[in-house]
Amino acid sequence: MDSEIIREMTDRKHRAHRNSVTQHFLKKLFGDGLVLSKGEKWAKVRKLADHAFHGESLKNMVPAMIASAKAMVERWKDYKGKEIEVFEEFKVLTSEMISRTAFGSSYLQGKDIFEMLAKLTVIAFRNSFKIRLPGISKIIRSSDDIESEKLERGIQGMILQIVKKREEKVERGEMEDFGSDFLGVLIKAHHDADKKKRISLENLIDECKTFYSAGNETTTGLLSWTVLLLAIHEDWQEKARKEMTMIINESLRLYPPAIGTSRTTTREVRVGKLILPANIDVFIPIIAIHHDPKIWGPDALLFRPERFSAGVAKATNGNLHAFLPFGQGPRICVGSSFAVTEAKVALSMILQHYSFTLSPAYVHSPSVKVSIEPQHGIQVVLKAL
Repeated sequence: MDSEIIREMTDRKHRAHRNSVTQHFLKKLFGDGLVLSKGEKWAKVRKLADHAFHGESLKNMVPAMIASAKAMVERWKDYKGKEIEVFEEFKVLTSEMISRTAFGSSYLQGKDIFEMLAKLTVIAFRNSFKIRLPGISKIIRSSDDIESEKLERGIQGMILQIVKKREEKVERGEMEDFGSDFLGVLIKAHHDADKKKRISLENLIDECKTFYSAGNETTTGLLSWTVLLLAIHEDWQEKARKEMTMIINESLRLYPPAIGTSRTTTREVRVGKLILPANIDVFIPIIAIHHDPKIWGPDALLFRPERFSAGVAKATNGNLHAFLPFGQGPRICVGSSFAVTEAKVALSMILQHYSFTLSPAYVHSPSVKVSIEPQHGIQVVLKAL
């Protein structure tokens, strides 16, 4: 797909392209949060989330991220000279970081939510290619239907408990306001005196579900694939201690969080030389674009972080929309800066204390779920510096 067409669809003419119709089980996973919502509802919460995950707000989250990464690195002392499976380690780390920074709680408090979301993710992607017949699906319910509804209720109930605890702290005078983290921003919006700015409790819960799920998947994948690439290309570990951005960009290029994204045209629209009729789905194949030799050169499938040494514009020969690990335009992932900051903090802490090599036990088998993840984990052997 031509990068200029992507630019028109995601940016210049984004109003003519909305999110595609959502698969049944994905709706249970994300609710009607930022990933799936549209129109005014999306715009209202997007503004809140932009404030929560950028600028000073993001900067204030860094100490908590460092504390979480420090605790993980400390645990790894038991694995010096031994094999460690980092994919599961990073799941715990990112869950801890999200719980601390976005919801003001500990990993243990959010643990049950993450576990239920993981089960719901498996159900969602087990059913992603199944056809649901209107009407019949409501009468004949599968075991996945029953289990997913049970999980959905459980997740909603636990998030509601976290919300109520925060509200009660304010009522008792233990907090002056609802806080400046993501949860606090959402609760403030829920209690806003202006009805136009107010969000419903259901919307609040959906946004929490979205960030718990998407935030965890994105950063876990980014960290895991980056460690794999650095374990294979050990010479880049020393360079990474000095320069992290180009390595993270190259990891995101080779293993983007999502293999693609889709849009549905809201009206007849011209993109490039094409005239698209209304109500058709258009798939943007992110991973194919990221691996296209016409854009990236004959070494497109190789790990070459130096291609980003002068920035994204230089790496893409000015085709900025050819690099879209988090999407592009107004609907670019609101947590992208958060995810990259998490990854930089964690990788910096790891590389200060360890070098690592790929374990002979590792089996390369990327699997597509919410994001691209290693089906059999990623095993590396740690060496203390």
